[in-house]
Amino acid sequence: MFTALVFLGLSFVFTILPVVGEAQSYRFTNVTIEGNQRIEAGTILSYAGIARGETVSAAELNDAYQRILGSGLFETVTIEPRGSRLVIAVKEYPTINRISFEGNRRLKDEELAGFIDSKSRLVYSPTKAERDAETIAEAYLQNGRLAARVSPKIIRRSDNRVDLVFEIFEGGNVEIERIGFVGNQVYSDYRLRRVLESKQAGLLRILIKKDTFVEDRLQFDRQVLRDFYLSRGYIDFRTTSVNAELARERDGYFITFNVEEGQQFRFGEITTVSEMDEVDAEEFQSILRVRSGVVYSPSLVENSIARMERLAVRKGIDFMRVEPRITRNDRDLTLDVEFALVRGPRVFIERIDVEGNATTLDRVVRRQFRVVEGDPFNPREIREAAERIRALGFFDKADVNAREGSSEEQVIIDVDVEEAATGSLSFGGSFSSKTGFGLAVQFEETNFLGRGQTFRFSISGAEDNTNYGLNFIEPAFLGRDVRFHFDIGYTETEGFNSNYDTSSAKLGFGLEFPISERARFGVNYKFDRTEVQNYTGGGSLLAAEAARGPLNASSIGFTFAYDTRLTGLNPNAGMLLEFAQDFGGAGGDVDFSKSTARLMAQTKILNEEVTLRATLAGGMVNFRKGQGSRITDRFLFGNDIIRGFAYDGVGPREYRPGLVDDALGGNMFATAKFEAQFPLGLPEEYGIEGGLFYDVGSVWGLDATNPNTLYAGGPVRHVAGISIYWKTPVGPLRLNWSKALKKETFDKEQQFELTIQTNF
Repeated sequence: MFTALVFLGLSFVFTILPVVGEAQSYRFTNVTIEGNQRIEAGTILSYAGIARGETVSAAELNDAYQRILGSGLFETVTIEPRGSRLVIAVKEYPTINRISFEGNRRLKDEELAGFIDSKSRLVYSPTKAERDAETIAEAYLQNGRLAARVSPKIIRRSDNRVDLVFEIFEGGNVEIERIGFVGNQVYSDYRLRRVLESKQAGLLRILIKKDTFVEDRLQFDRQVLRDFYLSRGYIDFRTTSVNAELARERDGYFITFNVEEGQQFRFGEITTVSEMDEVDAEEFQSILRVRSGVVYSPSLVENSIARMERLAVRKGIDFMRVEPRITRNDRDLTLDVEFALVRGPRVFIERIDVEGNATTLDRVVRRQFRVVEGDPFNPREIREAAERIRALGFFDKADVNAREGSSEEQVIIDVDVEEAATGSLSFGGSFSSKTGFGLAVQFEETNFLGRGQTFRFSISGAEDNTNYGLNFIEPAFLGRDVRFHFDIGYTETEGFNSNYDTSSAKLGFGLEFPISERARFGVNYKFDRTEVQNYTGGGSLLAAEAARGPLNASSIGFTFAYDTRLTGLNPNAGMLLEFAQDFGGAGGDVDFSKSTARLMAQTKILNEEVTLRATLAGGMVNFRKGQGSRITDRFLFGNDIIRGFAYDGVGPREYRPGLVDDALGGNMFATAKFEAQFPLGLPEEYGIEGGLFYDVGSVWGLDATNPNTLYAGGPVRHVAGISIYWKTPVGPLRLNWSKALKKETFDKEQQFELTIQTNF
């Protein structure tokens, strides 16, 4: 009996299968679209791909459903056969009424809106909204906030509209707790950490952003670390790995760079060969500054190539290229360099296109090129021009690329830039041991009217002085490498030395231009109207100077500067020589000459851990035709000349006990300053280093004296002290504690000083 039932059941199944198969095929004479409001019915039919009268299977109906749903236009889709009629019912996605962000503090709404693809008045897409949320979370990740979470939410409005809200939990910054190195022997961890862009979290972690962990920054750190070693002759240096370990509390990273330093190489034999008949190799060899025995650096090779190519341009030799051919000598750790002068391809510049400069004029960008349309194409010159454009500071981005022009012998240089904000309005406070507390306001525009000019106006005042200044600089006067400057200033002091006031109005302008690779020369004109007034002391010398009233000084002068820091062979050493002279008498009330000179030198020793600096300076002012100098003309020997003394604490004085104690300044001064800066063993992220200094100098010389005049002959003072250098977000501070080793009885010491450090 059971067997019979099974047989009957199987017979029924095999009988009904063909009927079911036939039931899955459909033919529709009419297709109806329901629920669509914005989307045309024809558009939906095109997605479905079903024509009237066409026979379709159930699988094809499912494919049509998937295509309509996959269009991203509909929230729900149903396909229902009703006899010979096919009904497609859809529910359209709403449109986005507005987009808002909640919970964000670190990144502003405007920044976040630029990251996402969802926009107001467009159709809302859940997939796109989720993708936008991931993009925002990634932006927070790049800012070191690994715990950031972003959730897209919608608020339904009338007329099938929604408000799209991104709910953001920012989380905290994940900081770099420690940066260490494994494998370094020549340079310490402290020295290498100073090279990296990433920094350890320190005392000022709230203000410093570079201690935030950003993974992409580590790739840049690897490159700058390699550049550091290569520039010091370690050509085999490599970073084998970088390990970033997250702390157990997930609030900090420990980063370790595994490095292999290799051996330091020096330049061996340096030769030049010419593969061009019209080029004399010896002439090009003679201009090289690199010599055998110097530590090898790729930048020195690049500088040598640039010098040779510039010489070729001056001699009218087109398409000459310099190929450095390097031979490695492992036995004596040297690299022989052969500069081969070869003929490059005959390629010309068809044109230079500048795009993206909405404010900056084309000519400001174009003058950074040393070539114009029609000149031979030199890739090195284009790279150097790109660096000059970026160095302007006018653009957030500056890309310079070459592409093929109208023929194989033509190239087009594309310059694509994005404008940056170049104007600033700053407010600040200051403290000076001479003038006390003060306030300053300054407006500055470094790209005035898009012409690359600098315009600056400033007002500052303290307890007993006020300064007004206006400056204008044209960096490319008449389209050449000539800097034009125009300056106007006015200064008033009250009780400057407790017993007299001064006022000074100044006007000046000048030109400055290069005269060699390292030297610049300038000429200038100055007009000063200066007055010493309201003298209330008991001395006769300053009283006589105040009685002369206002005097006009009209002078012409020149400046000369020789700087080896940028093009010198040693990246850790440099020298700066400055000399200036002004000659009065071209109009005005006084006939004088004034000369100042300064020589500064710096070097780093002990694997660049210790910096040594030396400064020699001197000056002289000479008034002729019986005209004597005044206190405003002479040199007051303060902290800017020798440390350890008050502004008017050193030099000739008119002194009578209980009656007068006037600092007079001197017509001449000379000083020598020596200092050393070194690490104190504190964590590098604190930015604190120590220093020692020793200053020696004197100021002397007066046109008029009396029996109460002291120190006019210029006795020498000696000062020693210690310094603390502190790199803070408001600027590099310097704290000096000094002790006068040799001084005079009535000198005024200043044993502690807090200043903004100025680096050489």
